[in-house]
Amino acid sequence: MKSFFTLWSPKKVVFTFLMGIAFILTIAWQINDHDRPYHHTEGEIVKMLNGNLPIYDNGIFVGSGRCAGCHGIDPVGFANVTAEGEMVNPTENWRGTMMANSAKDPFWRAKVSHETSVNPGHAQDLVNKCTSCHAPIGLYTNIISGNPNYDISQLPTDSMARDGVNCSACHQQRMDNLGQEFSGSLHFHTDTIWGPYVSEEMDFPIFYQAMQSFVGYTPVGDHKFKKSELCAACHTLSTHTADLDGNYTGDTFIEQATYHEWLNSSYKTSNDPNVHKECQGCHMPSLEEPIVIASGYSFLPGRAPYGQHYLVGGNTFMLELLKNNITPLDLTANATHFNTVIARTNYQLQHETANVLLLEDNIDADTARFTVKITNLAGHKFPSGYPARRAFIEFVVTNDNGEEVFRSGGVDNDYRVIGENLDFEPHYNVIRDPNQVQIYEMVMGDVNNNVTTVLERAKTYLKDNRLVPLGFSTSVGGLYDTTQIVGVFNDPDFNHINGIEGSGTDEVHYHIPVNGWNGNFHVTARLLYQTAPPKYMDEMFAYDTPEINTFRSMYDAQGPAPFEISLNESNFSVVGIGERKNTFNIFPNPSWDGRVNIQMDQYMPASFDLYDNNGKRVQKGYLSAVNNMLQLPNEKGTYLLVIQEGKNKKLVKLVRK
Repeated sequence: MKSFFTLWSPKKVVFTFLMGIAFILTIAWQINDHDRPYHHTEGEIVKMLNGNLPIYDNGIFVGSGRCAGCHGIDPVGFANVTAEGEMVNPTENWRGTMMANSAKDPFWRAKVSHETSVNPGHAQDLVNKCTSCHAPIGLYTNIISGNPNYDISQLPTDSMARDGVNCSACHQQRMDNLGQEFSGSLHFHTDTIWGPYVSEEMDFPIFYQAMQSFVGYTPVGDHKFKKSELCAACHTLSTHTADLDGNYTGDTFIEQATYHEWLNSSYKTSNDPNVHKECQGCHMPSLEEPIVIASGYSFLPGRAPYGQHYLVGGNTFMLELLKNNITPLDLTANATHFNTVIARTNYQLQHETANVLLLEDNIDADTARFTVKITNLAGHKFPSGYPARRAFIEFVVTNDNGEEVFRSGGVDNDYRVIGENLDFEPHYNVIRDPNQVQIYEMVMGDVNNNVTTVLERAKTYLKDNRLVPLGFSTSVGGLYDTTQIVGVFNDPDFNHINGIEGSGTDEVHYHIPVNGWNGNFHVTARLLYQTAPPKYMDEMFAYDTPEINTFRSMYDAQGPAPFEISLNESNFSVVGIGERKNTFNIFPNPSWDGRVNIQMDQYMPASFDLYDNNGKRVQKGYLSAVNNMLQLPNEKGTYLLVIQEGKNKKLVKLVRK
């Protein structure tokens, strides 16, 4: 028979003893009535308010202020901090995010008012659908209590619902059906809190007694909590279609499918750990350093990896609007919280969203040709989520005096895209005219195939050319049904490289008539992003309701300026056609053995740079004679050869078979 110490390591014995002592102290601190709600002392309430976060307990869910008592700021600096003293507690990271403010978002409130004004007969169904993800604690408290509906008029005084996507909304979700139901269909435990740490796998199991005693939940670990399925129910949304008279047609429309876009990507399907990534990997980046996750218990060990509650997205515009209207919107976050989240959002947009590469193709007597290559770096479409969001290319040519000689895209003084069609702009492979602009967006159509921004009127996609993620396939069964590409015709390099699907890229070719230009020219390409463009607001702003008017005043005061995605902006100087002195003959292309001949009609000093398909330079050198031989790298694929002869440039795409 094994001894006690054979079964139990000294570390576990000590930890169990400490947990027992802590549990006794916890019970001693707790008042005799263990039924929720627990009545804190005045000092505890002041501590847990933590900036007016709600501390209430309705018997099913608790406000974020209750959780902040242990998972907020630790006054002694022991818990929720790194070894360097950086504060990483969930409460402060979360409270300035769009998730925390989802129920107070004035755009959301205005859109609910818009939808219910268009179809008042469907108002209750619309409110239930909208609050299921934006104010889940309000709706699901009613559902679990036997009332299937939520009254939107309750929201201004319902602090629990106004807590947005709070701690309970994620941590009380049932683990057994994650990733199986969507459109805000959530299921909750009323007595369990889920997290990523599994007791059976740790030397120091979860110290459940404190949480069980103070807030009535038992903390339990499950690996599925770290998976993208946790986000699926709200980040794939279908709506029922109504005709222009408000009658349901029986159709459904996929308004957003961020989770399914991720499923149809290499970030889900790849076995390469450097590629595979869950939603949390970008939106809740992990610290490998062990972090003590609850304050007040000095014996608790650190947990790793620790998912930081950044919950960062891409909506800088709305974060700025919230920060500028803290008092009228009765927000619990302050300007510092919002500034922190805005900085994280800007970083993500500029470093983890899209890559822009500008290439000069060739210039002849009448046309200057350029290629703008956009690479989607996100694990879903870009833009993704709410259908208002769009990205577009601004392509500008200026002369030596800084005067514009060609422009495609950009915005006017009202932040509307220059040159855009009244209905919507088609997708382009080649742009030749200033009135053509590449806009990546999803455009909804009603039962008559007219553009609509009323979600309940959406029946079909008139356009969806948003940049798809790496590995995206049009032949993946049911996944493509919810993540379609629409309106992309005769574009062989949309999500393709060398005819192979799944690149997550698009190349837009600009053929600019030079009309006798002569001299130096400057070319820039920018990818701009708008989350709340004016064109999308027009239909809603035609209605007059308090919620719409409140948002409109804030919207007009701020202005929806686009955000520049400046990951890799390239500039080239172009010389007038009359100054070109040399011609080149480059062959064979494609090359089967990697050898390429470069012939000049006359020798002039020239250098060359060779880039791979990702824009990385792989060779550089000089052309030393009229006849030169270049050896391409061993890897098959497409390369870009840039020859510099004085101020002149020659760009050629080379293919190694």
